Amino acid sequence: MIKKKHPEKTPATDESLQEVNDSTAETATIQQEPQTVETIDNEQLLQQKVEELNDKYLRLYSEFDNYRKRTIKEKIDLSRTASEEVISSLLTVLDDFERANKAFESKDITIEAMKEGIQLIYSKFRNILIQKGLKEMNASGETFNTDFHEAITHIPAPGEDMKNKVLDEVEKGYLLNDKVIRYAKVVIGS
Repeated sequence: MIKKKHPEKTPATDESLQEVNDSTAETATIQQEPQTVETIDNEQLLQQKVEELNDKYLRLYSEFDNYRKRTIKEKIDLSRTASEEVISSLLTVLDDFERANKAFESKDITIEAMKEGIQLIYSKFRNILIQKGLKEMNASGETFNTDFHEAITHIPAPGEDMKNKVLDEVEKGYLLNDKVIRYAKVVIGS
């Protein structure tokens, strides 16, 4: 068997290898350049997206802040004018009281006429309040309930069936649109 000798490296083969290495490096560089351009494009797209989202966030925050300020202003305006309707309705009662005062100054008025006039003014006043949602609580004889009643005192109950019940109503309680605005002050049987 004949052994072949490896060819010795000559300067020409070194140069050939160098050329191959250089062309491979150029190919790698050429292939890397488009990736670098793509990377730059991706970074720019991401940066634009970040700026767009940041802009949307700032706009949304501004809209919310404006909404908050507007609702606060509306609440303040509402609280200032909420009683306007009720007061406007009560002005007619005030006018009636002024007419009654003028009538008291005349010597021709009788006690019965004064009584009747005051009763009419009272009815008118009460009806206006009922129209606005006011309801009287009926506490006498009811079972004591801390949601509606305020106990002033306890007295011995006249019978076993009147224990823990309202025996007397010292001051009426009122509801406004089914919300307690004044508790009934009551005497409880014990």
